[in-house]
Formats: sequence, structure tokens, C-alpha cells
Amino acid sequence: MSAVLALLKRDLALLTPGAHGGGGRRGGTMLPLLFFLAVAMLYPFAVGPDAPLLARTGGGVIWVAALLAAILPLDRLLAPDVEQGFFDQWALRGISEELVVAVRMIAHWLSFGPPLMLATLPAAALLGIDGATLRIVELGLLAGTPGLAAIGIIIAALTVSLRSGAALSGLLVIPLAVPLLIFGAGSLSTGGEGGLALTAAISLALIAAAPFAGGAAIRAAREG
Repeated sequence: MSAVLALLKRDLALLTPGAHGGGGRRGGTMLPLLFFLAVAMLYPFAVGPDAPLLARTGGGVIWVAALLAAILPLDRLLAPDVEQGFFDQWALRGISEELVVAVRMIAHWLSFGPPLMLATLPAAALLGIDGATLRIVELGLLAGTPGLAAIGIIIAALTVSLRSGAALSGLLVIPLAVPLLIFGAGSLSTGGEGGLALTAAISLALIAAAPFAGGAAIRAAREG
């Protein structure tokens, strides 16, 4: 348990801006958060002053912005630790790749999931989303962003040894995240419950699989 807490503290310090005064050497949450808010601010200019249209499509735009924002830190999620030999050191200490990946997945979600949910409040005001719709959007993000974090950690592990990993990560994440996007954004038109339940179920399956898939990919990269 102490090893898990130490890893989580370290990962949060690296992924969260301002942690220990260092700003997070992997970019933290600021870039995804600013990107998310930029999409919310620019979309009304692209659509025009059509308040009903903005309110009707705003929830879907927030989901797309959340998906794209979650992609931004993937190239720095695992690669620096593999390159610097941290995984080799953890293996010598008896800490498995699966445990490290599981803890990194939790830290990754904590670094972007809650901040995006908070940023959804001003984004909803910009898009003219009403309170009932905002509630469904927030519940959908709560159910879906852990799945996005799980997909991100899997893709980061699979591409950790590739020179073009950053570009490839984005190409791989988007199709894998489509089911989450469909059910999460689709819950806005179906009243919420069914879509939210399916979004949560997909996220749980991804969370369960991510440590094993990511750990196997990291082990193969180290041994290769």
C-alpha cells in the first residue's frame, strides 16, 4: 500500500500543474483545460448567434472537446519513465508494470477529469446549456472520462517505443473512444439513464483491462 501511495503522489506531482512548485514537467492539466475552454469559446462564433442551436448541440461539442483534450498529454504519459529507466528500477524493487500502469491511469484521470468537469460549467454558460442538460453532461463526463483515461494509458503504452508515438496515439485513441462518445453524447437525447449506464459499463471494462494491456505493452517494450 505504501508503494501505491508513493507512486500516486509522484505521478500527481508530475501530471498536476503547480505541484511542489514545479508546474508538472509533463504539462499537467493546463494545456488540455485551455484547449477545452478554447473549443467552447470558438464554437459559438462558428455557429452564429443561434441560441436554440447552440443549446441543442452544445452537449455534443463538450464531449468532443473533452475527447480531444484527453489526447494532448499522451506522448508524455509513460515514455519519459521508460526512456529514463524508471520501469527497470521498479521491476527490481518487485513493483509490477501492471501496478505502475494502474496507478498512472488513476493519476492521469485525476489530472484531467475533474478539471474538465469544472470547466464544463463556464463552457455550458457560453453554449447556453440549461441546468437539466448540464446535469446529464456532467454525469456523462463522470462516467466516461475514466474510460478515456484507460484508453489513453493503453495507447501510451502501446506506442511508448515508437518515434512517431505522439501522432499515432491520437489516431488510435479517437476510434477506440467512439463508443464512449456515442453513448455519452447520446444520453443527452435519450433522457440520460440508458446512455449513462452504457457509458459507465464501457468505462469499467476499459479500466479493468488497461493495467494488464498496458503492463504487457511496457514489458514488451523493455524486453525488446
